[in-house]
Amino acid sequence: MALRTPVSENDHSQGYPDAPIQLVEYGDYQCPYCGRAYPIVKQLQQQLGDDLRFIFRNFPLSEIHPQAKQAAVASEAAALQGKFWEMHDVLFEHQHQLTHFSIMHYAKEMGLDIDVFENDMADAKLAEKVEKDFYSGMRSGVSATPTFFINGEKYTGSWEPEPFLDYLSKVVSNKF
Repeated sequence: MALRTPVSENDHSQGYPDAPIQLVEYGDYQCPYCGRAYPIVKQLQQQLGDDLRFIFRNFPLSEIHPQAKQAAVASEAAALQGKFWEMHDVLFEHQHQLTHFSIMHYAKEMGLDIDVFENDMADAKLAEKVEKDFYSGMRSGVSATPTFFINGEKYTGSWEPEPFLDYLSKVVSNKF
């Protein structure tokens, strides 16, 4: 299945826009599998360097992870202060502590303007952005997290470190 919503400047991404590998993850901050995938993606970024562009899209599975949507909105609120990736990392590193109080603590620790952050958390536009990511995932066949797309195609292989790196390395070598 293909990625229905192309990567754009509205996405949160790390790496060069022209990298030969565009890795999109639809993830949920409260999902234990996404928590396991988080350090694996970090490792891939380190190992592949300039060959990898990583894009994260929110896909909170609110029925089974009641704090996931609030965490996703928090990442978007942090993004408005230029700290999406810092909040993204903190949320995954503390995914068992995603209460409103905990999220406010993380925001304060990051040096965010807390009053602005709290107002942004309540802004319906940020919840709409999270929902837009979610529905783009649904249109692309996402039904579980994490779901990865590599260069626009759904990846169904193992995302354990070694096989995932092997697959991505083959993608890079096929580009040249």
